[in-house]
Order: sequence, then C-alpha cells, then structure tokens
Amino acid sequence: MESSGADQSLDLRGTPCPVNFIRCRLALETLPCGAQLQVTLDRGEPEAMVLPGLQQDGHAVSVLHNDADWLRIVVTRGPA
Repeated sequence: MESSGADQSLDLRGTPCPVNFIRCRLALETLPCGAQLQVTLDRGEPEAMVLPGLQQDGHAVSVLHNDADWLRIVVTRGPA
C-alpha cells in the first residue's frame, strides 16, 4: 500500500453503501482536527456517495490513486 503519511487507514473495498461511509465517519471521529485518514474504496456507488458525503461533513478529500476498480483517497479531518 502506498504511504501518504496518513494517521490511519481503511480498506473498504467490497464494503457496501452506506456502511463504508459510516465506517469513514466513525474513524474520523477518533482523529483530531487536521489528521488524515487514508481510505481505499470501490469505484461506482461508493465513490459517488462517500466522497461528497465527507466533503459535506467539512472534511477535505484528495484522490491519491485511481485504478479501474478502486480508488485511494486521503481525508483531512475538518473542524469538529
């Protein structure tokens, strides 16, 4: 796995919506503001639902790696 310097990482490939979004939110709740969570997600619905949901929650989301079937993002936790 590539290293982004993230404080925590989750591999959620194969995890259905909305479970993957909930797991991201729970992981972010354990991190301080400004900490980073690296997440690997399936393409399609997870990508379309999780990224905008995290951004709406006030977190910054950047794509680290695109693959045909999955992508890896880094989420920087926003203010609580």
